[in-house]
Amino acid sequence: MQKNVGTVDRVIRIVAGIGITSLAFVGPQSLWFLLGLVPLATGVMGWCPPYAMLGFNTCGNCGVGTDQTKAA
Repeated sequence: MQKNVGTVDRVIRIVAGIGITSLAFVGPQSLWFLLGLVPLATGVMGWCPPYAMLGFNTCGNCGVGTDQTKAA
């Protein structure tokens, strides 16, 4: 799993995830708070499955330079 979610995108996802998940404790207490776990998890991991399937990458250079093999 190569990271495909950039820093700004991650912060937005984490804040939105915490905000939606907080509905379990305040406001209308329904199961909709579980929806907040998705952006929270993708923000923490830095990898988004739909981004990977569609070829999106907001990470920029996250994967560049991580290859340990060097050309001779």
